[in-house]
Amino acid sequence: MKKFATTFGVLAVLALAAAPSFAANTVRISQVYGGGGGTTASTFNQDYVEIFNNSGAAVNIGGWTIEYGSPTGNWGSSAANIYTFPANTLIQPCRYILVGVGPVGTGSPAISPTPDFTQVAGPSMGQTNGKVGLFKAVNSNLACGSELAGTLVDKVAYGTANCAEVTAVAALSTTTAAVRNGGGTTDTDNNVSDFTVVANATPRNSASPANSICAVTPTNNSTWGSLKSIYR
Repeated sequence: MKKFATTFGVLAVLALAAAPSFAANTVRISQVYGGGGGTTASTFNQDYVEIFNNSGAAVNIGGWTIEYGSPTGNWGSSAANIYTFPANTLIQPCRYILVGVGPVGTGSPAISPTPDFTQVAGPSMGQTNGKVGLFKAVNSNLACGSELAGTLVDKVAYGTANCAEVTAVAALSTTTAAVRNGGGTTDTDNNVSDFTVVANATPRNSASPANSICAVTPTNNSTWGSLKSIYR
């Protein structure tokens, strides 16, 4: 028994050392659309970011931020590039929150379903190249790699943007969005593997149905996630 416990302890330490840095986070970015409002060809009249809670418990994301960065620029380079969730905002188990960001254009349909939150002052995201981060606190005008310790929850880069999780998603457009696979449940910490570029994507808000596979799949695909699913 002692030998087994020691062996398991070593395996656990090794698994922790090998685990990706973000996969254990149950709240993550599940859709990014930066092509809104520019022309009548846009799918929607505004950019949006969708957040997903891949867990069986509600999470308070009040005070958390969505921050946009240009392809090689800093996170939250201006106040307009930061959206802060109101205090005591809860994201329910296996459900979504939808945030409409940036100027509202004309000639294109409004985002449907209606966003839970809207900030028309920004961020105004690049339609083809850019990056979006989810933080537990404001990271004002900070470069990739210089984020405040313990605040970065998730990040997605697309097109030519830096700061991806391993490899960026392909470039987006006025009609395409980056959509996390599995309805938000897939998280291997590699943007290009976790997301698919989808034409005329359908976003989800807090009233959308819960993800039906969320409660029956591990919260991540890492080695440590597999171990936890066996022994928890």
